[in-house]
Amino acid sequence: MNNFFYDVKTKIIFGKGGINKLGENIKRYSSNILFCCGSGSIKKSGLYDAVIEQLKESEINYTKLSGIKPNPRLSSVQKGIELCKSSKTDFILAVGGGSVIDCAKAIAAGFYYDGNVWDFYEYKAKIKKALPVASVLTLAASGSEMNGNSVITNEEAGVKRGVGSHLLYPVFSILDPSLTQTVPPHQTAAGTADIISHLFEQYFSKERSAYVTDRMIEAVLKTCFKFGPTAYKYPENFEARANLMWASSIGLNSLLSMGKTGDWATHQIEHQLSAVNDLTHGTGLAILTPNWMEHVLDEKNAKVFADYGRNVWNISGKNDTDTALKAIKKTREFFKSLDIPQTLREVGFNEEMLPDIARKTTLFGSVGQFKKLNEKDVLDILKRSL
Repeated sequence: MNNFFYDVKTKIIFGKGGINKLGENIKRYSSNILFCCGSGSIKKSGLYDAVIEQLKESEINYTKLSGIKPNPRLSSVQKGIELCKSSKTDFILAVGGGSVIDCAKAIAAGFYYDGNVWDFYEYKAKIKKALPVASVLTLAASGSEMNGNSVITNEEAGVKRGVGSHLLYPVFSILDPSLTQTVPPHQTAAGTADIISHLFEQYFSKERSAYVTDRMIEAVLKTCFKFGPTAYKYPENFEARANLMWASSIGLNSLLSMGKTGDWATHQIEHQLSAVNDLTHGTGLAILTPNWMEHVLDEKNAKVFADYGRNVWNISGKNDTDTALKAIKKTREFFKSLDIPQTLREVGFNEEMLPDIARKTTLFGSVGQFKKLNEKDVLDILKRSL
């Protein structure tokens, strides 16, 4: 097991009615904030009015940045930075899913930086200071509500990049599962796939002595495989929504990577896919994951896949490789059961587009840790996924 340091900086307010604690928690930090949100779903659900009521009751001034899209754009980040500076806000509230939260974090990082905030995402500069951020989560998926990661799309360059910093952890996040009961089935499916992919990225590691961590990952995978279909079929099932929401948060708050080095190749490939045609992140991950598994599987790592099959799916095979192949097939079947597209063609890609995506994925060198992938490897996975 690798050495590690673990410090989760985010206070979690979990359960029904958590929104009623929003004002008092913001007031501890600021009375003049930037309020970030998406394109309108929180108005339809009534959450927007509840947030405004909390801000007014606590006498908190706010400037609003709305219309943040899935796969948040650099232009939205730049607009948010300008709004923060012009209104002299010193705190950012994100109400929405991972895209809104990621955008808020990028704004927080860019506020104190004199250069282009995109420098952070191209590793030309390090985040040294950031505004505090808080979130009210409306979609169980990205885990951004409890980590320091931010993924942004540069629409002009046609690329999508991520950055991480301990300075970007939300100071608090409100997790009310009932706020996700109006999420459409296809988004629930994609969100479930997103959570599962985060778990896989940490599970498939060369470090195999982190026994406690691996068993924890398997438990959260079982949770997703159990409650994902329930939430998909019965959106108002609170138990399913609650378990998925908590799985989202602990699935990517560093806890499940302790003592390990994750892979993350699938995410890096998907980032370039969704930079091209605005593909839903979880959908792209669900398409890629089984094909990544088939590409990297070999005699040396078959036991890792076999452990996944035995411990999560209770699969038995003639040997490790046989068990591994059955586990991969089961994974593919699970995503299909949620009516997630199975191929890149179904979501608007063709073979001519793939070489450039592979090139952009490996622009800074090989990707992945479990098995390093070069441009040719990435192209093979993309072709398998077509």
